[in-house]
Amino acid sequence: MDQARQEAVTWRNRALLLFDRVAMPVAVCDVYGAVLLANPAMAAECGTTPGRLRGRDVLDLFSPREATQVERIAQALRLRHRSRYQVSVCWDAPGGGERYGELTADPVSDTVEDTPALLVMLRVEGERAPSPAPPAEQARVTPVEARILALLAAGATTARAARETGLTTDGVTYHLRRLSARWHAANRTQLVARAYALGVLTPGVWPPKAPAAK
Repeated sequence: MDQARQEAVTWRNRALLLFDRVAMPVAVCDVYGAVLLANPAMAAECGTTPGRLRGRDVLDLFSPREATQVERIAQALRLRHRSRYQVSVCWDAPGGGERYGELTADPVSDTVEDTPALLVMLRVEGERAPSPAPPAEQARVTPVEARILALLAAGATTARAARETGLTTDGVTYHLRRLSARWHAANRTQLVARAYALGVLTPGVWPPKAPAAK
């Protein structure tokens, strides 16, 4: 019995290693769609890590293009049908824009009587580039974001910017990531340069500051 258990553990570890190395985005969900396990490729499509996907609803991550598809699948699962189910979906790409493709869900379990889990695989079919926002829209930032950018332009660290604005370091990082995604800035130097180009920061003024609100 101990040998059988040891062999089962060995094969489980091999399966998990293969699961992590598969290039296709794959996840295991419960019958209600909550993510139990995701490989790095699936997490990358969602712009996060595998651990942070655990417990998320797969339909919160990928939007069905036809709601009736999901309703039919839910009904089939309630009746314990074990077919392969396919759903056309779209989702936000990590770098901006929108991707679209197909989710395939296969019910899997040790026995026919067991409540199945869902082996979910994602096939990426294409991506739509984001529509460029007008300059006025791009330049619209919150007072907190303007303050963070001014501190950054003056050479402040994330920790100092957090102290000066009353945010946590994670809060500062969150705002910087939002701005970087909106302005397509690869690093903080580009972010500051973009802020000056858009008029978010006043040129020729030291210490850096945002123009007074009108």
